Amino acid sequence: MPYSDDFSDLTSGQQLLKQEAHRFASEVMRPIGASLDDLPPEQVIATGSPLWDFFRKAYSSGHHLRGLPIELGGAGLGPLESHLVQEEFGWGNSGLAIALATAGSPFMAAAATGHPDLIREIVMPFVEDTEGKYIGCLGATEPNHGSDLIMILGGGDPWRELECSAYRDGDEWVIQGQKSAWVSNGTIATHCLAILNMRSDVRIRGVGTAVVPLNLPGVTKGPPTNKLGQRPLNQGEIFFDNVRIPAHYMLSQPSADEDGGNEGLAGANAGMSSMFSGVARAAFEEALAYTQSRIQGGVPISSHQVVQKKLFDMFMRVQAARALSRKANQRLLSGLPTQQYSIAAKVFATRTAFDVASDASELFGAMGMVKGVLVEALL
Repeated sequence: MPYSDDFSDLTSGQQLLKQEAHRFASEVMRPIGASLDDLPPEQVIATGSPLWDFFRKAYSSGHHLRGLPIELGGAGLGPLESHLVQEEFGWGNSGLAIALATAGSPFMAAAATGHPDLIREIVMPFVEDTEGKYIGCLGATEPNHGSDLIMILGGGDPWRELECSAYRDGDEWVIQGQKSAWVSNGTIATHCLAILNMRSDVRIRGVGTAVVPLNLPGVTKGPPTNKLGQRPLNQGEIFFDNVRIPAHYMLSQPSADEDGGNEGLAGANAGMSSMFSGVARAAFEEALAYTQSRIQGGVPISSHQVVQKKLFDMFMRVQAARALSRKANQRLLSGLPTQQYSIAAKVFATRTAFDVASDASELFGAMGMVKGVLVEALL
């Protein structure tokens, strides 16, 4: 069963971008991800861990700046270009891809305001960072709130509200509460883009977002979460005990945040769909190569019709996930209504990645459950 991933529809610039992203994914993300997968979560983030080599190499190459405006060093990628890069990074290692994408979230949100003090105090140190010293996280989920954030941000359910809250006190906002053990980069982040329940005034009750430096008094962090999969991705709790931030660090308030919150979730879902299209592709490619080289009964197992049928089904799902993900990214970056497309793309791509990785593991047989074999880590 010959296979070629056809990108003849891409311009020469897009092909070069894809090749550069693939090279970084292959030469940096794959080997570092494999070395981190064997470590306990405390060692993943320890001084001297390969994780820090990854951030240094990513930042020195400017990969952390992709989502920023061109005038601040961003790449100015279009919808297809953004998808190409994120798919390659997901192919390399989904945990590291998520870590890198999340690392820029507070700084991109601050840049979007155009506030000169935020640009100077928050954004420019990140822009000038070539060593991975400034790492962001998104403080959205809480112990009692996960997927219902869609209802909270959309204002569709008055019975739900976030428990991590903020109130105005003069020229400052005071933050109190907790974000869950699933905050990506939570244990290592220097800054948090926190989604908060506004309690200061009945006129502005609802949800707001703030950028919070995590070296402020009152901030503490829990231990890194010990997970079955995506072990290179650090995740952990963040606690806020009367943490004070300047008023201009509150980026948006309820009057403006419903659309912004929905756009933020749409962007996150579209990005995840791109990455997990890459995970699905990685699993398919591994299965295809293995079945063509594995000899059983005197012939490669790929010559058996039942194996060919499974490989074809895997190929079909990978291509469908990629197409839907590209559609979601196209709508997002073109300013079109996106939420239903991005949610559909994220759900379909992650489900496809799991199904294709599971099928790949079956084709590998016992080898699919061996540590150090890529398909085992993809599951």
